[in-house]
Order: sequence, then structure tokens, then C-alpha cells
Amino acid sequence: MHTHFMDKFRNYDVVFSGLKNGKHEFRFEIDKEFFQLFDTEQEFTEPKITADVLMDKHSTFLEFWIKTSGTVKLVCDISNENFEYPFENEIKVLVKFGEEYDDSEEDVITIPTSDHSFNVAQLIYEDVMLSIPMKKISPNLSEQDLEVLKKFSTPEKKEEEPESDPRWDALKKLKDKN
Repeated sequence: MHTHFMDKFRNYDVVFSGLKNGKHEFRFEIDKEFFQLFDTEQEFTEPKITADVLMDKHSTFLEFWIKTSGTVKLVCDISNENFEYPFENEIKVLVKFGEEYDDSEEDVITIPTSDHSFNVAQLIYEDVMLSIPMKKISPNLSEQDLEVLKKFSTPEKKEEEPESDPRWDALKKLKDKN
């Protein structure tokens, strides 16, 4: 079972050894099976997603641009109906070579010098997950649904015009003195 699983992961390997320096393009079709590779409580169905991967190979490092675009079906928080959600997102990652795998740095991933390929599955996955909105609101909600929504969402006017707070005024005076 496990090896089969790893093989599926390997479908998202970008092999860079043997390639000339410069730009190389790869395309992956992302479907339901892809998301089953991740232990996730995904909140969407019917992913129709394309991941376009552009790799710029340099002699000592690699640059990756990963652009995911497509649609997923979400369930509206209010009406519970399914709706199609289109999205597009792009991330850029620098891949360096080192002793061992390390992704603790933001936007930089270190892979072992002995590696011949870089697996983009995790990055594609994150790219898509970042695109899914926290609040899932169907674009075809009825007027009534929207009225309900207004009641539940807090009015924002109050926050925009803060009353003068005596503590702030005291602080301001202190600041002005210095």
C-alpha cells in the first residue's frame, strides 16, 4: 500500500538532473486523486485544476514558479448549496542544495545535494489551499440569504470612527513632549 502511495507522489516529481540551465516548463493536472495523497479534511469537491510549473535551473540553485488555476466546488456557508469557485494563485520558491532536506526558511527549500528531482506536490497543495476562501459564500445567493448574512455580520462603521480614548490622548501628549 505504502509504496503504491509513494509512486503516486512521484508523479509530481520535477527531474532537473541532466537538464540544461535555463527555463523548463512542466504541467500537472490536479484531480481528486491528488488530494487523497494528503491527509486532509478538504472542504471542496470536483477539483479541476492545472498546475503550471516553471523551473529556472541555475548551476547552484533552482527557481520554481508554481501557478495553480482552475475551479473547485464549495458548499455555501449560508445556503448549503454547491457552487463552483474559480481561482488562480502563484507561488515562487527557491530550491538550494545542502546536507539535508530543510523547509524551515520562508520561500526557500533546501534539498540534499544528491537529489535528482524536486517534488512539487506539497507546494501545489499549499498553493490550492491558500486559494480556498475561509468564508464560502455562493455568488448566486438570493436577496433573502444576503439579508440574513447582513444580520450576522458585524457592522463595520463603528470600527472606522473610533471615539477618542482618554488613554490614547495621554499617550499622545507624552509622545509630543519628547
